[in-house]
Amino acid sequence: MQIRKAERKDAAKILEFINHLAVYEHMEDDVVATSELLQEWIFDKKKAEVIFAVNDEGKEVGFALFFHNFSTFLGRAGVYLEDLFVLPEYRGQGYGKGLLKALAKIAVDRQCGRLEWSCLDWNTSSIEFYKSCKAIPMDEWTVYRLTGKALKDMAD
Repeated sequence: MQIRKAERKDAAKILEFINHLAVYEHMEDDVVATSELLQEWIFDKKKAEVIFAVNDEGKEVGFALFFHNFSTFLGRAGVYLEDLFVLPEYRGQGYGKGLLKALAKIAVDRQCGRLEWSCLDWNTSSIEFYKSCKAIPMDEWTVYRLTGKALKDMAD
């Protein structure tokens, strides 16, 4: 297995993985991203980064999209994993763990204070996987979100 950083030419491949993830999470109707938007926000504005897990045949079989956040308590940046997805036929072969290890190395190399992410409560296979990697669930925290009209209303 190899890990490689995504390049601008990979925007369609990133979107393909996003769509696979959306199907897995039963959220296909929520995807409005396009290759052009991904090129703009990932490669032009540099607001996120993507790495791929690549198998021995050179095929991208998993991806992780991440960006920096900031911990006021630690006084330093962290890495926030927005999405991690491995194609179903490649699960259980170390690709997910390889992506997490690569992200941990990025966080350590960049002197970040933590690597964190969210996971859907019903996704028990992922929860067990994360726990096997010694990740600690933050059960006392609830994620809140403003989007669409609510976000625009708050901005007014």
